[in-house]
Amino acid sequence: MTRYAQIKTELLSSPKTWLVTGVAGFIGSNLLEHLLKLNQKVVGLDNFATGHQHNLDEVKGLVTSEQWQGFNFVEGDIRNYQDCETVLANNGNGVDYVLHQAALGSVPRSIADPLTTNAANISGFLNMLQAAKEANVKSFTYAASSSTYGDHPALPKVEENIGNPLSPYAVTKYVNEVYAGVYAKTYGFKAIGLRYFNVFGQRQDPNGAYAAVIPKWTADMIKGEDVFINGDGETSRDFCFIENTVQMNILAATAEDKAKDNVYNVAVGDRTTLNDLYKSIQSALKECNINATQDPIYRDFRAGDVRHSQADVSKAVNNLGYVPEYKIIQGISKVMPWYVKFIR
Repeated sequence: MTRYAQIKTELLSSPKTWLVTGVAGFIGSNLLEHLLKLNQKVVGLDNFATGHQHNLDEVKGLVTSEQWQGFNFVEGDIRNYQDCETVLANNGNGVDYVLHQAALGSVPRSIADPLTTNAANISGFLNMLQAAKEANVKSFTYAASSSTYGDHPALPKVEENIGNPLSPYAVTKYVNEVYAGVYAKTYGFKAIGLRYFNVFGQRQDPNGAYAAVIPKWTADMIKGEDVFINGDGETSRDFCFIENTVQMNILAATAEDKAKDNVYNVAVGDRTTLNDLYKSIQSALKECNINATQDPIYRDFRAGDVRHSQADVSKAVNNLGYVPEYKIIQGISKVMPWYVKFIR
């Protein structure tokens, strides 16, 4: 039995209370779904800056009415310290585990508006970290980012070796890690940061100027619209299916103390070029009876982007018992029917 399977069995027999910030977003709503299906109590916080009510509505339809009763949603903002205190108090019942997902993602968004990104990702993070410390929660797990590796050229990416940040977004996520380390040394409050590598899956928004590549391309292919590739298409990424990300959050939240005060890569340990990704999406759509025959249109490289990214996941494997369940092809095949239904 894997550690993940063991932890899920233990949670089913002894439910806990979880706080998921950014609960109406892509990753947050997937965490909510999995936790409710494990019969956990979940407090959710979101200000709907990038999250959506329809994500919560979809989760409601995927769990039992009894499981849904275990969810307490609070509309609020991590930039407001009182909101952080309120959700952690949970009407006097308290929170065991914090999964802090709320943030403003996207490198281009941060370049266009660094002040708002800083307010959400640094001030908001510090508010939640401080409030969680004061609430004496059992663990604090937060969404870090592979953008922290910056211009460090080595592959695969190892947690201890980072370069200079290439965007305001990368700066904010690095500062999160610095603050977490300081809180461990100063207050003995040990957090775990999860450096996400290009997470994809159901409920990832295909719309808007800052949509991630997989949902954006998929939507454009389904609608027969132009699909743009930044650069020559040989840029590569370690694409990570959402199920792997959920696993890592649950493993991190329930980790032993010796595994805390650490950051871990959340990925598969492989890399795929944008050209190969394009073909994989086309193939998966064909399995859904959609022939996306248009060729991609190549344009300039995007500012702030790194050329190649691939994670070393051995630290997560050794310290947390992480076993990636989905490679990119498996993940794309699994999520494609959802995209076809959502976009049509």
